[in-house]
Amino acid sequence: YFCSPFPISLLIFTLLPPSHLTFTRYEKFLRQHLDHPGPAGPPGGRYCSTLLQRRRVNGPGRPCKPVNTFVHAPAAELLALCAPRHGPALRTTAAALDVTACRVTGGSVYHPCAYRAARRHQRVEVACEDGRPVHLSRTL
Repeated sequence: YFCSPFPISLLIFTLLPPSHLTFTRYEKFLRQHLDHPGPAGPPGGRYCSTLLQRRRVNGPGRPCKPVNTFVHAPAAELLALCAPRHGPALRTTAAALDVTACRVTGGSVYHPCAYRAARRHQRVEVACEDGRPVHLSRTL
């Protein structure tokens, strides 16, 4: 009988604690910066705190990330920005995108982290590597 290794791999993947998982730089970028389509209404600080904890950017034993920006656009739009593979490492969107800027509030150093959220419409500059976004450099 043929037995696919996929179910076993999936089982191991789900049983391993997150600290044992390694992410590519692109996967880490998506986890830390992409939230499409984004919050339905104006984001509050709770949006930032919840999302950063859920995506394991912040958590018990880890310091609060001082600033984080979530881009509310499809991943394909940012992938297209990094194509073609050759060219400048930093690329900026031609049009402004919806983003949420999260900034830690004073006094939050370790979990639980408290944030202020600001919804903005800005161009996004990313660093590209092998045709994929790997770092959100800034918003303009």
